[in-house]
Amino acid sequence: MLEEAWVLELATRIARGERAVLVTMARASGSTPRESGATMLVAENDLCGTIGGGHLEFAAVGIARDALRQPGAPAPWLARFPLAARLGQCCGGVATLAFSIVGPGDHAWVTQAARHIREGVALQLVTRIGAGGDSHAVEANPDAVTGDAVLAESSDGATLLVHTTVPCDFNVLVFGNGHVGRALAQVLGALPARVRWIDARDADFPAHIAGNVEIVPTDVPEAELRTAPAGAFVIVTTHDHALDLALIETALARNDWRYLGLIGSTSKRNQFAKRLLARGFTPAQIERITCPIGRLQGISIRSKAPGAIAVAAAAEMLALHESRGRFDFPAASPPLVKVRS
Repeated sequence: MLEEAWVLELATRIARGERAVLVTMARASGSTPRESGATMLVAENDLCGTIGGGHLEFAAVGIARDALRQPGAPAPWLARFPLAARLGQCCGGVATLAFSIVGPGDHAWVTQAARHIREGVALQLVTRIGAGGDSHAVEANPDAVTGDAVLAESSDGATLLVHTTVPCDFNVLVFGNGHVGRALAQVLGALPARVRWIDARDADFPAHIAGNVEIVPTDVPEAELRTAPAGAFVIVTTHDHALDLALIETALARNDWRYLGLIGSTSKRNQFAKRLLARGFTPAQIERITCPIGRLQGISIRSKAPGAIAVAAAAEMLALHESRGRFDFPAASPPLVKVRS
C-alpha cells in the first residue's frame, strides 16, 4: 500500500459527504510501532492506513470513533502515549498522536491535497492544533522526507502539525503473468510501491489486485521500458526466454535503472551474458543484471517456490530502495513556523 493512499481515500469519502478522523504520529520518541508521520484514516466502520497496530492503534481508533459520535467536531488535538506506562507495551517509547476530524467542510484543501498526490507533487499538510484549529495543504519541497511530521509553532504562538508527504518514487515494473509474477504482484501490493504489471496475456490477470498495482496488457512490452521513469526497478519474469532476452536488451539500452532483475539460474545468466556480449553489450552493462533474483542484500532464501522467490526479490528491491539514505526536513519559510527544538 502506498503511504499517501489515505489522502486519496479521504478525498473519496469527503466527496460522498462523509466524515473521518486523521490520526497522525506527530512525534515518536524512543521505540515506537511506527515513525513520525505515519497516518491512518479512521471512519465509523473501517480504516485506511496504520500507525503500527497493537494496543496503541486500538486505543487511537477508539478515541477517534468516540469523537465521531459526538455532536459537532472538536478542534484538532494532541494525545501523548507513554507506551509502557499507559498501554503496557514493550516498546517503551512515547508516541504523540494528532487527531483531526475532517468532513465535507474541508472539501477545498482535501481536493487540493489529492490533486497534488495524483500529479506527483510533494504535499505539505499544516494543521493548527487547539481552538480555532484548521488544516490546509500546500506544495512542498520535493526533497523532504516522505511522511515525516514536525510539531512547530506559528508566528502567533499556536502549535502546528506540519506533515510532508512526497509521492512515491519506488516505481516497479514487473514483466510476466506467471506464478512468480503473480506472487510478486501480491507481495509488492503490500509495500509502498507503484507497480506496473505487464504481460500480453490479458485474460490471465486476476480479477482483484492491490490498489497500488496497475495491470498493463500489451503486445509491445518493450515500450514500457522506454517510457518508464528514471530510477525504476525492473524485474523480468516472463514465460519465454526469447522475450526475456529482448526485454533485457531494451533495458540495457538505458543506464538509469535502480535495479534490473531477471528470473533464472546462474546457467541462464551465463547464457544470456554470452548472447549479450555477442550483440555488443559491455561486461559492465551485463554486470548490472541481477540473476538469480533474491540473492542480494544478505538475503539467503534458497527455496524455488514462487512465493518464496517473490518475497526474496521484493525484500531485495526494498532494501536497495531504502539504502539511499534520508534527507533533512526543510525548515518552513518564516514567518509561518519555527520548529521547536
